[in-house]
Amino acid sequence: MSVRARLRATVPAPLPLSQAGPPEITGLPGRRLLVQRSDDAIVARPLDDVFAARAGATVRFPAPWPRRRGTWEVAPDAALAVFAGVHAVRAVDPSGAALWEVRHGCWSGGCEEIHESYESYADRRDHRYPESGSVGFSADGRLVWAHVRGPLPEGELSPDTADEWLVIDAEDGRVLARADAEAVAAGSAHLPHPTDPAQMGLSIGEGQDGAPLRWGRWDGKELTVDCLDGDLCLLSLSPSGDRLMTVSHDQDSLAVRDSRGAVVEALDWDAGAAIPRHPEAPADEDELPVCWDWAGGFLDETTLIASTTESDEDCGQYRHWLVDTTTAHGFVPVDYPAPVSCEPTALGGGFWSTLSPSRDVVHVWSADGPEG
Repeated sequence: MSVRARLRATVPAPLPLSQAGPPEITGLPGRRLLVQRSDDAIVARPLDDVFAARAGATVRFPAPWPRRRGTWEVAPDAALAVFAGVHAVRAVDPSGAALWEVRHGCWSGGCEEIHESYESYADRRDHRYPESGSVGFSADGRLVWAHVRGPLPEGELSPDTADEWLVIDAEDGRVLARADAEAVAAGSAHLPHPTDPAQMGLSIGEGQDGAPLRWGRWDGKELTVDCLDGDLCLLSLSPSGDRLMTVSHDQDSLAVRDSRGAVVEALDWDAGAAIPRHPEAPADEDELPVCWDWAGGFLDETTLIASTTESDEDCGQYRHWLVDTTTAHGFVPVDYPAPVSCEPTALGGGFWSTLSPSRDVVHVWSADGPEG
């Protein structure tokens, strides 16, 4: 049995790929944005309920540095963009004006400088391939959570602190709280709690060394950080925010957890046991490794989309899976009208997206019922 995927929308990229990275749909249902980053700017288009761009609503945010030099996030109301760079976190409005900036330690190798500006290291060869942190907006857009390399100019938390986690007032850039992230990151990603602006997930990648997962709570006075056990990549939160979807660092385990990191009863699947043999696998290959992708997420409170494209690549067609967490054997392959060429991205509200083979169009899908 499989589930048919129904194409609900095709959303073209606002910029040609010769000038920019691939487009993506961000934000929660009701506040979705089509976002694309070039070296010069971020282009954001608010989308309506059927994923059509709202007339005249495209916003362009001039970028303070090239896209290979950090990460970025657009506010839920598309009023500002925040760039997480090598030396600073900077908020920019559509005019290109810097609304505020928080400088921090340098993400490039062993550099211990607190740089004054991007220009001070832009042409340095030892800063060409920096590591990076990330930023994320709270659900209401009032807070920016930032994962940065310490220390801040105001001083370090302790001599042993490498990475810091900040809570910043999105309006004026005041650092409201800072804590030791207890990590030395190569990269990271924020996942906001969908209903509680005071909570945030932080998925950290340390390359081959591991994948620390942090959960933050800000009560208006103090930032509390929980270090969830295990090397886990946080992929998605359920619409209620009560459940987390994770894949282990070695990609062998997909699980649903509570916000303290505990696996919800029976919702932990080993890839080798849960995923059937690829139908195009060579007959003489008795044991082919299967692994979960670091991709997918919650479509609703009890349904996930997941994929195994990395391990499927050697066999043939990529496979995506719908997972019903209310049943013991809830894995069903997704049947697309044409082969897909990438991992899925969960959009919530029963929708997920993929990129076209040329990576210049976002395809939006929903499940359209089972096939025998």
